[in-house]
Amino acid sequence: MFTHSIRWRLQLWLAFLLVCVLSGFGITVYQLQRMNQFSQIDEELELRVAALDRAVRGGMPPGFGPGRPPFGRGLSKGSFEEGGRRPPPFRGKPDAPFLDGPPPRPKRDVRLSTEVAGLFDESRTNSFYFAAWHRDGALMQQSTNAPPDVPIPERFDRDTQTHTRTRESFREAYHFTEMGECVLAGRSIVADLRATHRFAWWLLAAGAAVLALAIGGGWRLTTRAIRPVEEISAAARRISEGNLSERIRVKDPENELGRLAGVLNSTFARLEVAFAQQKQFTADASHELRTPLTVLISEAQTTLARERSAAEYRETVETCLDTAQQMRRLTESLLELARLDAGLDNLQRAPLDLAETTRACVDLIRPLASQRGIKVSLDLKPAELSGNADRLAQVATNLLTNAIHYNNPAGEIRVATRIENGHALLSVADSGMGISPEDLPHIFERFYRADKSRSRATGRTGLGLAISRAIVEAHGGTIEVSSEPGIGSAFTVKLPAGREEAQKGVVAQILA
Repeated sequence: MFTHSIRWRLQLWLAFLLVCVLSGFGITVYQLQRMNQFSQIDEELELRVAALDRAVRGGMPPGFGPGRPPFGRGLSKGSFEEGGRRPPPFRGKPDAPFLDGPPPRPKRDVRLSTEVAGLFDESRTNSFYFAAWHRDGALMQQSTNAPPDVPIPERFDRDTQTHTRTRESFREAYHFTEMGECVLAGRSIVADLRATHRFAWWLLAAGAAVLALAIGGGWRLTTRAIRPVEEISAAARRISEGNLSERIRVKDPENELGRLAGVLNSTFARLEVAFAQQKQFTADASHELRTPLTVLISEAQTTLARERSAAEYRETVETCLDTAQQMRRLTESLLELARLDAGLDNLQRAPLDLAETTRACVDLIRPLASQRGIKVSLDLKPAELSGNADRLAQVATNLLTNAIHYNNPAGEIRVATRIENGHALLSVADSGMGISPEDLPHIFERFYRADKSRSRATGRTGLGLAISRAIVEAHGGTIEVSSEPGIGSAFTVKLPAGREEAQKGVVAQILA
């Protein structure tokens, strides 16, 4: 389903956002253009309404002029203005009622000057038209190009402001004078509406083009952005199928996906090493267990082949017991390593002195060293730390036992503890045969024996150093070895030291 694809989700969100942005932008531009266009039309209409208003205010009624009553025959306008005869005064009845407001003016034509008439040139395309009404609503005059039956606008109270209205396909501006007369100027806006509609279609086409380009570019960008994720997924799928040597190709290791691919590659590398170690461990464990099992089966078959004496049966049982004890030690060591690898071995930590722990281990192995005539020299200085005394004693015992077994007769073992650079150090050095440079890098591997000539009949499993390293690393320390063939070997254990660290370990253990 495409809705589950990150790429499609990004594209849909991008398209939605672009549609919203382009729609808002297009509507805003369209409205601004439409308002600007109608504003220009309204300005032109208001200019003509003002000219019409001046013409209506300054017009003369028909028959009202020189030589006509009440001015008298032959009386010119100039002589009237310079002091000619005035019209006779009003001689009405004293009790005649006064009219509300000034007396109505007689109806007249609107006389337009040449300049004002030019504003309503009927020969021009889409020209302006006008109409004027008396205050009683009678049409005084209108242009010949005016649409038929132009309705007089409605006046609210005594409003004398200029207003605009849209009537069908006409835009009109009108104004009422103080006397109640109305003048109106208008024009057809069919061409303007068509231009506005064309502009809207151009905006729509431009928005669609921008949307198509943006979606195409977004698809390209999302494809390039998702491609590393697809490569990571494909590589992980191949690795899950068993190809542990597969790695993710990293083009730009500095970006986010490049760093993720680097982390995954390192994880896959560790997984490959872990699986290889697991295979090797399984093969070695099977090989180590096969030998005692073969001994057990062989002894049992030989004993059961014929009747034997009680002494022979006892000897066979003792051989089988020794072999079973060897298998038990091997399986216990394997289980111990498994718990340490899985982090299931809960180390109960407490403050301790590494010197005292080491001294106790030396006392335990001293009889074995004496049997071979090996001298043990001690230089044990206080080295306080937080750790598990039993586990660290196991490490010291393993190192001391190896120093005895791989030492020369009448050799020497030097044991020392001290504090150095904030670490507690334990060093065990012997004067034995040493380790060859080829074997030195593998000395802590499981089931690895530097001396291939030694028989498994001695009871040694080849797991002691592997267990020792796991215990030391569980304490946050390291174990190192240096050796020269024919001179001897020296193992150094380095652990975090300090009474304060020891107290922190105790508190953490209590809280846990």
